[in-house]
Amino acid sequence: MFDYDFMRHAFAAAGIVAVLSGIVGYFLVLRGQTFAGHALSHVGFAGATGAVLLGVSPLTGLIAFTLLAGLGMGVLGDRLQGRDVAIGVVLSLSLGIGLLFLHFFTSYATQATALLFGNVFGVNLSTVGVLALLATISLLALAAITRPLLFSSLQPELAEAKGVNPRLVSMLFLGIVALTTAACAQVVGVLLVFALMVGPAATAQRLASRLSHAVVLSALIALIEAWGGIALAYVSDWPASFWITALSALGYFLSLSFSRLFSHQLA
Repeated sequence: MFDYDFMRHAFAAAGIVAVLSGIVGYFLVLRGQTFAGHALSHVGFAGATGAVLLGVSPLTGLIAFTLLAGLGMGVLGDRLQGRDVAIGVVLSLSLGIGLLFLHFFTSYATQATALLFGNVFGVNLSTVGVLALLATISLLALAAITRPLLFSSLQPELAEAKGVNPRLVSMLFLGIVALTTAACAQVVGVLLVFALMVGPAATAQRLASRLSHAVVLSALIALIEAWGGIALAYVSDWPASFWITALSALGYFLSLSFSRLFSHQLA
C-alpha cells in the first residue's frame, strides 16, 4: 500500500487533518458550536468554486471564504444563537452560489465532486505542505487562547467579569475553526466535515472526563478513523470519505452504548 506516492500523501494529509480536527473539534463540541463547522464548510464551497471561476486555486478560495465567515460569525456572537432558519437559508444559499459558479465552468464537475465529498487520494505533496502549515498556525493560535477560551466556555459570566472579552475569544476561535474546516474539506469534502470535526470529539467527550485526556483521545480517535478509512478504501475500492464517516458514526454509537452500560453497572 505504501509503495505508491499517492497513498503516502493521503496518509500524511489525513494524519495532519485528523489530529487538527480532533483537537479543535473537541473545543467546538465543548462550546456547543457544532453548527459552525457545518456552516463554514458550506460557505467554503462557494469560495472554492468562485476561486475556480477566477482561475485561482480552490484551496485558496476555500481558506479565504471560511476564514472571513468564521471571523464574521465570531463578531456576531450571541446574535446567531437560536436563528436556525436564518442560518439554514444562508447555508443553502452558499451551496446554490457554488453551483451557479460551476454552471459557468461545467468542465470542473469532477473538481466539484471532490470539493463536496473529498478526494484524499488526489492530494499532492504541495497540498500536504499547505495542510501542515494550516495545522501549525491553527494549533499555535489555539494554544495561545486556550485559557480564556476554556474560561469563557465553562463560566462565561465570571470570565467577562474578570476582563475576558468573549466576543474577541469567539472571533479568534471561529477563525481557527475556519482554517480547520478548510483543511478537513481536503480529506472528506465540505458536506462531510462533521465526520472529523464533531464525531471523534463527541465520542471522546463520552469516554473521558478530564479535559487533557479527552482532547488527546479525540485526536487519537480522529487519526484512527482517518487512517482506517483510507486503508479500508484501498482494500475495498469504496470511497475513503464513506469509510471515514462510517467509522466516525460507529465510534460515536459504540461510545453511547458503553456509557449506558457503564451507568447501568453503577446503578
